[in-house]
Amino acid sequence: MGELLTVRGVSSGYGQIRVLRSISLNVLDGEIVALLGANGAGKTTTLNTISGLVKLSSGELLFAGKSVARQPAEMLPGLGLVQVPEGRQIFGSMSVEDNLLLGGYHRYVGNSRSVRGDVREMFEMFPVLGQRRRQLAQSLSGGEQQMLALARGLMARPRLLLLDEPSLGLAPMVVSQVFAHIGSLPERGVTVLLVEQNAKQALEVANRGYVLENGSIVMSGKASQLLKDERVRSAYLGDDNPAGPGEA
Repeated sequence: MGELLTVRGVSSGYGQIRVLRSISLNVLDGEIVALLGANGAGKTTTLNTISGLVKLSSGELLFAGKSVARQPAEMLPGLGLVQVPEGRQIFGSMSVEDNLLLGGYHRYVGNSRSVRGDVREMFEMFPVLGQRRRQLAQSLSGGEQQMLALARGLMARPRLLLLDEPSLGLAPMVVSQVFAHIGSLPERGVTVLLVEQNAKQALEVANRGYVLENGSIVMSGKASQLLKDERVRSAYLGDDNPAGPGEA
């Protein structure tokens, strides 16, 4: 497997506040890689820096061997680098189907038949979305909205999908469904970099993992090894769902 994403010595932040401190990680083509850490560790900032939403202060970002450090964020989906943000951020006043069509916006002109074919594929992958295709997205349950956010990201036909807290606020049964879909993505040709506080679920679906603390990578390894590591177990596996039962 070749190296699809290379993050080398990257620092970034907001104004004068530096959040990431010379972090380095990589994601191989066909992998699922988990990025773990407590609240405020810099996980979302890492994804936002990779996707161009946070300005790089220093370091290198390579995607498929080419620098994307200075690429505008809106250009990256066309290159195959797509982020599904924390909090779903669906368009609630639009229908489920229109949300999906927006996911393929960058290739819709001159290729609308292909995009609509992908919508049908998403309805096959997520049958509940097909059943609610005409409903406003805001009328969906939390779990259905997360599936819509994931499907909308897949509409861009990503090579690398950045997933930010896909289990946030969801009931355990729904979390299992969402992670089952995530685990199947490499079979569809989609590589995944996954930010997730539910460390057990993330490491069970991932090939490898990194642990981020205070903006620095402090640990990395195979997911199976991190699951057994006492430091990881103590810090991140003691309570898989501290927020309670969550949404359906």
